[in-house]
Amino acid sequence: MKSKSVGILTKPKFPEVKTTLQGVVTWLRDRHITVLLDTTSASLLSEQGGIQKTQLAIQSDVLLILGGDGTILSAARLAAERSIPILGVNMGGLGFLTEVRLDNLYASLDRVFANDFTLDERLMLQTHVHRHGETVARGIVLNDVVISKGTLARMIELKIAIQGQFVTNLRADGLIVGTPTGSTAYSMSAGGPIINPAVQSLILTPISPHTLTHRPLIVPGNAEIEVTLTSKDEGAMATLDGQVGIAMTQGDTAVIQASEHRTRLIRFPESHYYEVLREKLKWGDG
Repeated sequence: MKSKSVGILTKPKFPEVKTTLQGVVTWLRDRHITVLLDTTSASLLSEQGGIQKTQLAIQSDVLLILGGDGTILSAARLAAERSIPILGVNMGGLGFLTEVRLDNLYASLDRVFANDFTLDERLMLQTHVHRHGETVARGIVLNDVVISKGTLARMIELKIAIQGQFVTNLRADGLIVGTPTGSTAYSMSAGGPIINPAVQSLILTPISPHTLTHRPLIVPGNAEIEVTLTSKDEGAMATLDGQVGIAMTQGDTAVIQASEHRTRLIRFPESHYYEVLREKLKWGDG
């Protein structure tokens, strides 16, 4: 790891980001490590030469994220095609994906450059939205694709098929199609189960379904899921990782399946998934 270049992505809304960024950039440069900053991070430091986020993911060997889980989700989509390792530093609240606490930042970086870490590979989803036989939008996500009613008060109607087989017509506020990583996000809030990321599966979680027998459904990780908007609803959306919105109209189909790419999160051997759950969800120590 000695000669690696480190790309840094930040979420400026957190109050400690600027001073943390200044410190970590100095620390890395003092060790002759190439630092690449996106335009937001560069402007925080009043530096010239910031590059676009897409270029950052192309040119970096490691991504260092100063932010919260939302910043990691954004980085995961940027890094998807190259699957470069991501180290998240938690500047925010809950933080299921950010591995490092701020007070442990430099010790963690030392370990990364000493190759004292593991890579936690997470399943991602790819989605294509088809309209009249044409692909009108596509994207890759780490957490979930949510098809919802947008700002409308009424329910939407969706037709769901898996592996080409009809499953159900769903009247609901929407549907979440998520990964095991996404099982602790919106899906959990909607009553879905928590799935260990080592389990290669996808989850379909209805949002406030009209028929209460519509329950969360776990399917194999290689399943192809087709969700068609059958109701005529202006404002219906497919939302990728809660950050990118795609407008859907009647007859549009979102085809969702596991991506060939994986998100690779830097982890340390003493870090355990159940410990993270216990800490983040305030479970009893037992």
